Amino acid sequence: MDEKSVLPGLIGGRYLLESKIAHGGMAVVWLAKDTFLDRKVAVKLLRPHLVNDVTLAERFRREAIACAGISHQNIVAVYDCIEHNGQQAVIMQYVKGKSLRELLDKQKRLGPKLTIHIGMSIAAALDEAHDKNFIHRDVKPGNILLTPEGRVLLTDFGIAKAMTSTEADLTHDNIMMGTAKYLAPEQVRGKPLDGRSDLYSLGLVLYECLAGRVPFLGESDADTALARLQREPTDLARLRPSLSPQLVKVIHKLLSRNPEHRFATGYETKVALHSALTGAHDKTTELTPPTGIALQEEMFTPQEPVRPSTPLRGEQRNAAQAPPFALRRMFVGLIALSLIAGVALWRVSGSTTPEVAALPEPAAVIEPATIASISTFDPLGDDGVENEALLPNLLDGNATTMWSTSCYDNQYFGSKEFVGLVVQLSHAATGTLRVGMQNAPWAIDVFASAESAPADINQWGASVDGGYSTKRERASFVISSPAQFILIKIREVGKSANCSASNPYQGVLAGVAFTEG
Repeated sequence: MDEKSVLPGLIGGRYLLESKIAHGGMAVVWLAKDTFLDRKVAVKLLRPHLVNDVTLAERFRREAIACAGISHQNIVAVYDCIEHNGQQAVIMQYVKGKSLRELLDKQKRLGPKLTIHIGMSIAAALDEAHDKNFIHRDVKPGNILLTPEGRVLLTDFGIAKAMTSTEADLTHDNIMMGTAKYLAPEQVRGKPLDGRSDLYSLGLVLYECLAGRVPFLGESDADTALARLQREPTDLARLRPSLSPQLVKVIHKLLSRNPEHRFATGYETKVALHSALTGAHDKTTELTPPTGIALQEEMFTPQEPVRPSTPLRGEQRNAAQAPPFALRRMFVGLIALSLIAGVALWRVSGSTTPEVAALPEPAAVIEPATIASISTFDPLGDDGVENEALLPNLLDGNATTMWSTSCYDNQYFGSKEFVGLVVQLSHAATGTLRVGMQNAPWAIDVFASAESAPADINQWGASVDGGYSTKRERASFVISSPAQFILIKIREVGKSANCSASNPYQGVLAGVAFTEG
């Protein structure tokens, strides 16, 4: 049976499939019309070649059972579980939007307020699931959905397990289930799990939202999973110094290797994130979305403060807890009148209230750092440069124009070991450097300097970031300390069609960009 065989008939006699909207290794999700209730639904169909797998079919059934008993605005609802021509199908709420994975793939890093909103929403969803005795076991960006209206929903309970279930675990004991990058240490060890395992995974998701990468990543899934047993994650404050210490503390508590040191419940996590909201002071997360980012991608309406999608238990919505901006202005004005004349400046922390000042000359506005110039760095080469004439192609914003290295007989640049590029910024800054790698595999180390670009590779010090991939992609590197000079050290490249058979290896880049923040 192939996927097209289900069209154009009705699934279960009532669901008319319209278009494919998602797919994975085990299932395909279709947008469909419920002809009985005249509404759109999502139909998750087990892939045809798996229809005879009794274990997978039972997992599908249990997903429906797990979700059917949970009703929460931050969890995708499951309406039904049916069989169509021997093929299992789960009928779910249709959510118009995109996954957090899609958003992160495009933006790499999110602002603290949006991250907190996502964290509070998923913590609330997990609290409800845990209260109903289910552990999700696969909390990751691909299973978090975002709508243009700002709703955040958890989906895919396909490997969820009842905490006190007497049924056999269809995922088998001592086998790591879930995605390696988002597993809790106890999942890696095959130990008994509870809701705190999901909270650890949520901590990894929030860490990635803010840092632009997960804290543990190895050459294989096994290496990635084991890394969290061997070390603590890199301090998030080092990777993004503008974050509030309170928010950093919450996320690192979620990432405690010992479950006893984490928050006990999703509700406690939500309360802690709510408290950290007032401490988030990243310049990219003012009450209006950052310039250049589409509103539907930020998930919030402009000029609206970020609000959690569900209220805290017992939360009082009154003026005493959230004074309107007008009262804040009056309060600041009264304080200002009581101070000695000539006081320079008062700010209302954490709000968009206008400044109250004694009319000094306005401070100069510092524009965001941009790339001022770029040059090659080839100290081990014959002439010290590498295709210098092609460098303007890296900054012209045209994805079809390239800069490339010379061609080499091996992927490690022969005896040279590396070829580099030095990026000079308009002023020292922290932020994200993006490099468009057009062939693979590739390996890059990134170095940073605040005041000069050393001519000797050994004078650059330790690398501040790096990466390796077997795919052509737009690589991102975090510059966590202020730097004006950034060295892109390319250590390995793939084969290129532009080179000869005797010297087939070449580095090809489509562009270099820097975003401060």
